[in-house]
Amino acid sequence: MAKQQWKPGNMLYPLPAVMVSVRDNEGKDNIITVAWAGTVCTNPPMVSISVRPERYSYHMIEESGVFVINLTTEALTYATDYCGVRSGKDVDKFKEMKLTCVEASEVNCGMIGESPVNIECKVVKIEKLGSQHMFLAQVVAVHADEAYMDENGRFDLNSAHPMVYSHGTYYGVGKQLGTFGYSVRKRKSKRRSRK
Repeated sequence: MAKQQWKPGNMLYPLPAVMVSVRDNEGKDNIITVAWAGTVCTNPPMVSISVRPERYSYHMIEESGVFVINLTTEALTYATDYCGVRSGKDVDKFKEMKLTCVEASEVNCGMIGESPVNIECKVVKIEKLGSQHMFLAQVVAVHADEAYMDENGRFDLNSAHPMVYSHGTYYGVGKQLGTFGYSVRKRKSKRRSRK
């Protein structure tokens, strides 16, 4: 196969485009859309988000030391984009996007009620990397919308129609292709019936 070589860049796509809710020390809430977000550690549960220092929400996270990652859906695509291109210093994003601000249980911050999953986070370290600074944070609580629980009591994210981001474009997530470990799982053999 012929391949082109490009200059170094971030080509790890698609990414979860998440809405991160924040609150400053004066109690003002804001939402910032972040595509540089990811899982860092299982035990303790840790995540990271990377934010440019010039973004309005940066100082809010730096001051408070907390934030909430709100997972996005196809229905939240417009709000996700809006919260990434409008500044909270100019508009109230919760109000403009008609999003419900729900108080978090473990951190002093609002969560987005319309999000299927809200992940409360406490910053443990700020790593100044370059154009973005990474907030490394411990997960202190997770909230899952009961509307997306299946008959076995498991959270079914697919029924929430999650959305991802790739090179400036938002995409819905397609059909399930397999489950963890399916490539090595032993298949149940069919017993032959004796006549």
